[in-house]
Amino acid sequence: MEAQIKQRIDMLTELRHHLHQYPELSQQEFETQQYLREFLSDLPHCELQAIGGTGLLLSFDSGKEGPVVLLRGDIDALPITEANDMPWRSLREGVSHKCGHDGHATIMAGVAMALAERPPQKGRALLLFQPSEENGAGARLVLQDPFWEEVKPDLAIALHNLPGFPLHQVVLCQPNFTAAVKSIILELKGKVAHAAEPEKGINPALAIAEIIGLFDQHAQADPAHKDFALATPVHIDMGEKAYGISAGTGSVHYTLRTWDNEQMDTFVEKLSSQAKAIAARHKLQLSISFTQEFYANKNNPEAVDIIRSSAASCGLEVQDVQQPFRWGEDFGLFTEQFNGALFGLGAGTDQPPLHRDDYDFPDALIQTGINLFTQIIAERLH
Repeated sequence: MEAQIKQRIDMLTELRHHLHQYPELSQQEFETQQYLREFLSDLPHCELQAIGGTGLLLSFDSGKEGPVVLLRGDIDALPITEANDMPWRSLREGVSHKCGHDGHATIMAGVAMALAERPPQKGRALLLFQPSEENGAGARLVLQDPFWEEVKPDLAIALHNLPGFPLHQVVLCQPNFTAAVKSIILELKGKVAHAAEPEKGINPALAIAEIIGLFDQHAQADPAHKDFALATPVHIDMGEKAYGISAGTGSVHYTLRTWDNEQMDTFVEKLSSQAKAIAARHKLQLSISFTQEFYANKNNPEAVDIIRSSAASCGLEVQDVQQPFRWGEDFGLFTEQFNGALFGLGAGTDQPPLHRDDYDFPDALIQTGINLFTQIIAERLH
């Protein structure tokens, strides 16, 4: 038995290293999808289908009444040049797995292998290899599939590896695990004029300055505050590098973060309405758009209890943190629609942080993640 487990882990580690070597950005995961399809295609007791464009969904249906449990692993990479020199370093310039989705996908493949040997005795297990998590588009693309009109998960669970926490430690947080995140783009249109006669045009500079002040005034950057609302300026643009011209256009880009979705709606409405007033006062046309939206991950108490119980069965230490993580995770769209939870799996206290160029997913977590997910399945479907 130990030899079989080692052989399987070696195979899965090789899979993780392959995915790491050939990373693909959000909505471009065509080779990743095909490689995973080939890796999983011979497994018995399951149906395999493409979903969300470049994702995959495995369904293990017992044919008997029972709960539907959805587990998710993500598959996309980031536009970051890798700084590591290990044998499996990224072979694609400017793209690398710096969030550990190669590891998450590998864990899900291991769960699939385990379920092929011991399929659910009741209900149905769904294993999702989700694309495009990093840009916030993947969950929405997946959930737009007609498949969900027929199938409604009773429980939806995902993990994310967490550098800075002890290796293998399970990290829980309630009521939310991650923040609501939304990027806002304000585009201002005035009139171009000669730089010697700016009064004959409408320059957006003063309005941009006021909007920056507005965002700073209404932000509450202290994460311990109940009205936490972070407004991070990410890009400001105005006119051209043409020194004889008074600018006639400009744009301001911010990323907003709050602890829950309702706070986000209030924050956005307040900033938008006051920005419109500023633009009108300066006789500018204003258009507001949004991108890369992430719902807060609402951790259902029952789902958290199942994770906690499964962790205990696997002999894993559990840590409850009091404050959600400030980054966005688009599994929040799943927890918005289904009872579920996102939890963390410690990646080591000496591990570089997520999204840093020298980060690499720890292979030691592969078996831990498999054990935990299969125990969750066992508690609900056996």
